[in-house]
Amino acid sequence: MSLPSDLTELLRQPDALAIAVSGGVDSLCLSAAAVAARNGRNLTLCHAVSPAVPDAATKRVKAFATKRGLTLEIVDAGEFSDKRYRANPVNRCYFCKSNLYGTLTRLWGDRTVAAGTNLDDLGDYRPGLQAAEEHGILHPFVQARMTKADVRTLARSLGLGDIAELPASPCLASRIETGLRVEPAELAMIDAVETALRTELGEVTLRCRRLHTGLAIEMDRVLMDSLNSNRLAELTARAREASRQHGGEELTVTLRPYQRGSAFLHA
Repeated sequence: MSLPSDLTELLRQPDALAIAVSGGVDSLCLSAAAVAARNGRNLTLCHAVSPAVPDAATKRVKAFATKRGLTLEIVDAGEFSDKRYRANPVNRCYFCKSNLYGTLTRLWGDRTVAAGTNLDDLGDYRPGLQAAEEHGILHPFVQARMTKADVRTLARSLGLGDIAELPASPCLASRIETGLRVEPAELAMIDAVETALRTELGEVTLRCRRLHTGLAIEMDRVLMDSLNSNRLAELTARAREASRQHGGEELTVTLRPYQRGSAFLHA
């Protein structure tokens, strides 16, 4: 298929391009578009692995790169060595992205580094965008005026299959309520709970929130309303079991409708 002309030009301009790939639809669609625009020339995919990155996302990125014969670099961005990030302040994302983009520009300073930010992302409070600006990160979808819906449409036209329909899933640290320290063990527990529930429900909008009061399992309201009380009780028990297996024995588990950013507490 033919890419939008302005996106094609943006992706062709850099002599060498490195794309920060998280494993979600935005960054994988940007990677596929870059392959089409550049014929794979001087293109590197960069994926940061840390306790905050679900294992399923890393597997998805590796499978994507292998299938297309692309160069994939796995890096440790080092955010877990940053006490500011670990403290989980309101602007935690700034410290995360500062470490990520600092690592990528240090390792690939001869390349333009791009990310899959889309136009809709600009409407949220995203301190990570400040870090991106400070490190000169390219946002081709933003410059091409593409929304999330546009990205999904492009992903379908590029033949990305199920990737095009992936629900949004930010890093696991976003599930931890502001002010609670970001701990690898708790991130592993969150990932285990979400993985267990997705085994039951499929790729649906789902969050396991670590709150000061315990765990809140959030799912799409329409899906939740379609499930009877027995099924909801089964899912709650499944989440509690997965939590206990990863050190959450004393945590209460509740089920509630999904609310975007509900673990984020403004000052």
